[in-house]
Amino acid sequence: MTPAIIFTFLGFALLRMPLAFALGLASLVGLYVGGMDFSVLPQRMMHSVNSFPLMAIPLFMLAGELMVAAGILQRLVDFANSLIGRVHGGLAHVAIVAGMVLAAVSGAAVASASALGSSLVPSMRQQYGTGYSSAVVASAANLGAIIPPSNAMIVYALMAGSSVSVGGLFMAGVIPGIILALGFMGLASFIAMRRRYPLGAEGVIGLRHVLVQTWRALPILLMPIVVVGGIVAGAFTPTEGAAIAVVYALLIGFFVTRKLRLADLPKAMFNAAVTAAMVGALIAFASTMTFAFTIDLIPMQLTQWLQDFTQDPLVFLLLVMALLIGVGMFIESNAAYIMLVPLLAPIALAYGIDPLLFGFLFVMNLVVGMMTPPVGVLLFVMCGISKISLNELMKSAWPFIAFQYAVLIACIAFPGIVTWLPRALGY
Repeated sequence: MTPAIIFTFLGFALLRMPLAFALGLASLVGLYVGGMDFSVLPQRMMHSVNSFPLMAIPLFMLAGELMVAAGILQRLVDFANSLIGRVHGGLAHVAIVAGMVLAAVSGAAVASASALGSSLVPSMRQQYGTGYSSAVVASAANLGAIIPPSNAMIVYALMAGSSVSVGGLFMAGVIPGIILALGFMGLASFIAMRRRYPLGAEGVIGLRHVLVQTWRALPILLMPIVVVGGIVAGAFTPTEGAAIAVVYALLIGFFVTRKLRLADLPKAMFNAAVTAAMVGALIAFASTMTFAFTIDLIPMQLTQWLQDFTQDPLVFLLLVMALLIGVGMFIESNAAYIMLVPLLAPIALAYGIDPLLFGFLFVMNLVVGMMTPPVGVLLFVMCGISKISLNELMKSAWPFIAFQYAVLIACIAFPGIVTWLPRALGY
């Protein structure tokens, strides 16, 4: 069954069929070749999405949509401006800080890119040009899948099973996420000084102004502390935390910013439902493919082949990271999680690799892939918003991509960057 599934999937994917349907049709072909009853397909699909933890994804997406509709972005921009607006690359720093906070609200890179791009690129391009402005916003949005809560980490934990917890993965992303944000800001300052960009024009110096903007942004800044803190403390599950985030977003929108209207709710729910349905369809169709691989003993054979090739866990880890770099360039990240995590996560356990470390590295590698052509979804989002070509955007994006890979290598070389905080918290 396995060869038929792989070749069918690749054929449909090359014909640019949506990956969820390519997975479904490939699974059907595999079942036919294997002489299995087609009723296995709906049974596996239903079993894979009938999951309480999976409900966290649409709820976090809805919370992000509601926060954006509530007009939180302007308060985040004003808060960031009050702190760092009057330094070299000030507007770029504002975009990165706003992206960092928005990441802790939405948990999704694409949603953050859409919100940041439409709001900040028009003013940034006047100082920095369209290509560099779009690259900074794409990099800031990419923090959404690293800084908790992260929808990507929820999908990984779901596909990896009981070997890793969502809360543990959330905590694993905190320190690398901060390093990434600070590194992006360092790059922005270096580029601004080298290209002699003007100081940020929107920043206002003064403790009073900083305190005022901090007070205005405080309800938004508290949201990730309440939600993620509750999950880490064990007060509620990630799914319950996501539901609390939705209620929190509604309260902020209706009573704090007062920009959320009842008329905004259908659109927010529709957008969240469409995105969640895409993830759900991928999980449902891919579950049958994973089932077929298991019947053909592919995980066992792959484990044996890799252990015959090398007994060194570091070599295995580097091989997987190299594989994911290639996968991230061509396959949408959610599809990659769903197809590869069930195969590779058990092998990493057999090598004795910390499941939190492997999970974070897996997620981060595919997150960087969202900024890597030819299928970097964030690049296409920013090209659509900014109306520029992919080549023009890549001229400015490559330093930020290179830095993300440098952080990935640092996390491999020094695993404590990833594992220290979750282990200190008992994960």
